[in-house]
Amino acid sequence: MNQKDKIFELSKELRLPTIRKNLNKYIDDACHENLDYTSFLINILDNEYEQRKINRRKSSIRRANFPYKKYLNDLSIKHLPTDGQKKLKALKTLNFIDSGQNVILAGNPGTGKTHLAIGLGIEACLQGYKVLFTNVSSLITQLKESRSERFLRSMENSFEKYDLVICDEFGYISFDKEGGELLFSYLSLRTERKSVIITTNLTFDRWSELFGDPILTTALIDRLTYKAYIVNMNGNSYRADETKKWTQNLSK
Repeated sequence: MNQKDKIFELSKELRLPTIRKNLNKYIDDACHENLDYTSFLINILDNEYEQRKINRRKSSIRRANFPYKKYLNDLSIKHLPTDGQKKLKALKTLNFIDSGQNVILAGNPGTGKTHLAIGLGIEACLQGYKVLFTNVSSLITQLKESRSERFLRSMENSFEKYDLVICDEFGYISFDKEGGELLFSYLSLRTERKSVIITTNLTFDRWSELFGDPILTTALIDRLTYKAYIVNMNGNSYRADETKKWTQNLSK
């Protein structure tokens, strides 16, 4: 076995795929640039490290379970409601995650709530945070199934590991007393410790329609809104505007 083959085998055993994949190029570049041994070693290890960071970010985005990829750079800022435009700069820093603050994106459908939430979630993944995206109805179903299978504590521990949990479509579907109590319990666990982003089409005074329990509703709102970013996302529907333009183009 020659030296190059030996390096291939060792990189395989040590699980260094980037070195194995690019070895010939690294050697050619080192000869061309007349690199010393130390610089050559730093170069190949640095490339391996950078590729692993990229892979971890991709894996983090995949595990977050986003329904689709929408980056912050894809946001049409001019179409965001005024309050969303004002608070976007602060939200993009992701400082709210480090301080365990929540973000409530509240407004009528089609104004960019979910896009903004996903964009912030993907940015968080890229910066090394653990993120989970779920809609509220799916979360409640999962909580109920965990309770019936006696896995509730295990899910509770798993839920707590996420730096950011995004609960989408809060208010689209009502739920029963058990579902409301489970949701209250899980979201309360994160108060002042871990961040939650909630998108909702309901004003706070209508949340009791979901829970059917004024006391529980008041307690949950109190916990979720404490030191939170409350973003008024009421405005013109971007989707409605796009549909209107599309219809107009068809009629031409």
